[in-house]
Amino acid sequence: MKLATIGVGNAGTKILDRMLEFEQETNRNLCRHALAINTARTDLAKPDFIPEDRRVLIGDTHQEAKGHGVGGDVDVGADVAKTDIEEIRRAFDDVEIHDVDALFVSAGLGGGTGSGAGPVVISELQKMYDEPVYGLGVLPGEYEGGRPALNAARSLQSFVNGVDNFMAFDNDAWRARDQTIEEGYDEMNEELAKRIVTLLAAGEQDETDVAENAMDSSDIMRTLDTGGVSSIGYASSAVDSQKGLLTRFKGNGEEFDDEASDAAKIKGLVRRAVNSRLTIPGEVSSTDRALIVLSGPPETFARKGLESARQWIEQEADTVEVLAGDDPRHNADHLAAVVLLSNVTKTPRIDEIQNQAVDAQNKIQAQEAVRDEEISELITDENDELDPVI
Repeated sequence: MKLATIGVGNAGTKILDRMLEFEQETNRNLCRHALAINTARTDLAKPDFIPEDRRVLIGDTHQEAKGHGVGGDVDVGADVAKTDIEEIRRAFDDVEIHDVDALFVSAGLGGGTGSGAGPVVISELQKMYDEPVYGLGVLPGEYEGGRPALNAARSLQSFVNGVDNFMAFDNDAWRARDQTIEEGYDEMNEELAKRIVTLLAAGEQDETDVAENAMDSSDIMRTLDTGGVSSIGYASSAVDSQKGLLTRFKGNGEEFDDEASDAAKIKGLVRRAVNSRLTIPGEVSSTDRALIVLSGPPETFARKGLESARQWIEQEADTVEVLAGDDPRHNADHLAAVVLLSNVTKTPRIDEIQNQAVDAQNKIQAQEAVRDEEISELITDENDELDPVI
């Protein structure tokens, strides 16, 4: 698949920058166009891989932003994007839309810029182009507080309704307790980049040889055609360069017997991709469609293993809409399985965020009412005998 990619806000830009880095490391060709949009001038200076001329500052003349961000206010973020919509449109003038299959917008939904400006950008892209627009949104962790949850719950509605498919990432499912916040975010961005690039770059090869069961952009787009919220699983295994066989799985210390068949190893890898940490945990049985991409040295691919894995996904998801294919990477030292679960309708974390958001909204409204009354009592004399100047 060929993408025009847009990172909105600080988190969305960092994710895009990491995607470009991983793409370069693995010799892929996914992001044909990259664009960063932010309301904070300092944050736009941080990316390492997004070209400087593809970074757009919005809100520098806005009374509540002035180039310093929107202070976590989702409404200000949306207003800034609407005010500077012409500047955003101009940023897409260089996008050769005939050269891309889809547009991809990444954003963090807990802050103000990504959650507020992101939906405005998506709405404009839908007006400008006929190609599908996909979204990636990072949901804030419960530890981040009520305001980010409220931003996320409100923005999530706009994102899911605005894009052709929304891929969710849950901070709560990924942040380790012994990590600093910055370390956690760095690792999460890396994990996201692996999943997104491995999935969406399938089929974009420079080599002339074609896989026996090649995955291409039409397969990915068909799977994403469901709309709704999707989750992505990923697992990888080192490849024995001498034998061209898989050696061991990463992460939980499990090892396969050397005599086990390649087919069993492939199926096991796919099972781990689904049963390990998905980008957002959900009930696999509520999945509408699914897609499996096996990426790595073609000599490690086992047709029976991939077919067995596809049948397993069909049973787990209770759907016949499961596609599976190869993405040959001749110089890769790992075999990776990425599984897209499209339109997962049972995701407890989203329910939790909505409940946290409702509580936060009620508290904010109650605090505002009490605050107005307390200010009035503070500045008014006991018998209300004094009049204000104007």
